[in-house]
Amino acid sequence: MGQYNGDSHQRDEEEVYDLICVGFGPASLAIAIAIHEMLPESSTRPKILFLERQQQFVWHSGMLLPGSKMQISFMKDLATLRNPCSEFTFVNYLKVQDRLLGFINLGTFLPLREEYNDYMQWCASKFNDVVSYGETVKLVEPVVAQGSEKVNRFIVHSQVGGIEERRLAKHVVVAVGGRPLLPKPLPSYHPRIVHSSQYSSRVPQTLSDFNGAYRIAVVGAGQSAAEVFSDVSSKYPNSKTTLFIRGDALKPSDDSPFVNEIFNPSATDKFFQTSPQERQAQLVENRATNYSVVRLELIERIYHDLYVQRLRDPSGSSWRLNIQSHTEITGLNDATSDKQVSLRMSHRENGVHTIENHEFDLVIVATGYARDMHKELLAPTKVLLDDPTAERFPVGRDYKVQFGEGKVGAEAGIYLQGCNEMTHGLSDTLLSVLAVRAGEVVDSIFKPTANGHTNGHTNGHATTVQAKKVEPYSNGVRNGSGVSSNRYPH
Repeated sequence: MGQYNGDSHQRDEEEVYDLICVGFGPASLAIAIAIHEMLPESSTRPKILFLERQQQFVWHSGMLLPGSKMQISFMKDLATLRNPCSEFTFVNYLKVQDRLLGFINLGTFLPLREEYNDYMQWCASKFNDVVSYGETVKLVEPVVAQGSEKVNRFIVHSQVGGIEERRLAKHVVVAVGGRPLLPKPLPSYHPRIVHSSQYSSRVPQTLSDFNGAYRIAVVGAGQSAAEVFSDVSSKYPNSKTTLFIRGDALKPSDDSPFVNEIFNPSATDKFFQTSPQERQAQLVENRATNYSVVRLELIERIYHDLYVQRLRDPSGSSWRLNIQSHTEITGLNDATSDKQVSLRMSHRENGVHTIENHEFDLVIVATGYARDMHKELLAPTKVLLDDPTAERFPVGRDYKVQFGEGKVGAEAGIYLQGCNEMTHGLSDTLLSVLAVRAGEVVDSIFKPTANGHTNGHTNGHATTVQAKKVEPYSNGVRNGSGVSSNRYPH
């Protein structure tokens, strides 16, 4: 622990934030709203700051496809379930935009994804004074209190415009979202391989001729894969597009009322209190609510399109759309170049395995995200765990990392958002519980003050952030990977 307190006296003299949130996506935005409402201006306001790699608030930008709808009710917005009277509800947003009656006339609980993104941008605009955009967080480092063996704050190392920034915070919330996940045989980057998270930006750049007769592959069996398959085939009408899935067929998501109760905030309590074995069993049992499933109306639309082409050409020679089941990528062939991707694929049919080779002008991968970006970011804090070799950071019900007893002071802590599915359930990576969860986190960090305990937070919001040069930090740890916001949940 001594390696972290070499310049503790100097750091004690620096400005200290009560809370720094890494990432400013939906999870952090909900926290900003909760702080605004739960700690009113008339009381002592904490000094907070949100750091976001993107230049502005953008949610799910790669998948804001024309006509795509939300998969949850607008009532599960950033505030309603915690405070229905909030000014930040989706209903109030509609009222302010003079679209409330028009939306009511639509008769739907599912807004367009485009509109929901605009709603969140509207909310985010209210917090510009406490957000530093275009700033990439690199590392979070613990600091031991002077004259003590306990950590009482953390250094958040970041970079903006090529300049390193260092800030001290008592509490850090890490809400960095997911890392695009590609099948193992595929390289992390290839000009002709695109993850669905970058679909809207990279595909038009790669395939510039919308009348071109391209060969396009879409890999995946979930909602994103189905949306991309449907959209890319309409954008490139002369191309041949094939959807490759590992299972038998596209399967509908189960959002029936009783099953949907697993996304109720109260279900998080029940899930957290069960044993690890029971949790795992429940995750497997309820996968059909979120993973490798597609909304029924989209399945029916795709089936209709396939049926029409079969009607018009029974031979299949002119078919532009195909779905190939029981198939997965096993590797790249030597024929792969900057102009095409040659895939080696395993196909199962009637118990027989065959290896097939396919060439494509573009491969779009919609195989989800890994929720592990916090691990490198928090690497210097692992020494504070009871088991520094543990694969996961243990978290409590309040999402606070459970460091070893006596190693971190009661006035400091780190909280994880969007990477706790194994302990908090399937809703953890989704939008469903954001409003309530944000209130729980704010309670955990700041409620002790209301009970008479001192957490030492300062008055007022943070002002405009000025980047400054600092000396390289002393422990020699450097992390080249940046951090993005929690912008991928459904």
